[in-house]
Amino acid sequence: MKKIILLSAAAVVVVISGLVGGYWWLSAHRDTSPRSPNVDEFIRNPQAHPDWAIKAGARCGLAPFAFPTSGFIGYLWGDTFEAGHPHQGIDIFGRDATGVVPVYAAAAGYLTRLPDWKSSLIVRIPSDPLQPGRQIWTYYTHLADPDGHSQISAAFPPGSSEVAIVAGTLLGYQGNYSGTPGSPVGVHLHFSIVQDDGHGKFRNELDIQNTLDPSPYLGLNVNASTAGLLPPLCKQ
Repeated sequence: MKKIILLSAAAVVVVISGLVGGYWWLSAHRDTSPRSPNVDEFIRNPQAHPDWAIKAGARCGLAPFAFPTSGFIGYLWGDTFEAGHPHQGIDIFGRDATGVVPVYAAAAGYLTRLPDWKSSLIVRIPSDPLQPGRQIWTYYTHLADPDGHSQISAAFPPGSSEVAIVAGTLLGYQGNYSGTPGSPVGVHLHFSIVQDDGHGKFRNELDIQNTLDPSPYLGLNVNASTAGLLPPLCKQ
């Protein structure tokens, strides 16, 4: 009985830690994005909004990419949190603490994890399904806990390069690592589509000009300039 109580207490601590991380993220973005109230509401009470979430592996219509994780698309491609720095991808908020919600490959390709990447992976797709012959990359990040302890699958240790994977491969779990230990960003997956530099390398994902609107790849509108404020969902 004592052991069960201890385990329960530990679980409560994990959940509270995840919520605190979520509120830290919101405190930094609440005044700059009109989507923050919905993100706040989902983090506070995800069970009340199951209709806002999309399941991992779902495909919207004939979209070429599967949805990479389960959760609510809170922030979109092109959202602006600070002047001159539009968001380069989408943020998908799960319903649990760090290390619990699985993240899967949205498409087949060749996976790389640079030696110093604690929470990030990138997958080379040799032929863009929407523009055959053009190479693109899918980028996944925040797969670590607040202190930078990786939640990436052990199959992809630091230094992994050009590992062939199929769509649906388990990559790891949603985390909340910001890049600075002790400064969590809320449990979620940041997913983006990065352009090739023309020489077989990926461009710098931190610049939105180097990324592509994920909308046509996922089959739903995740472009901040046209999507409106309702939760993005597959069309029925």
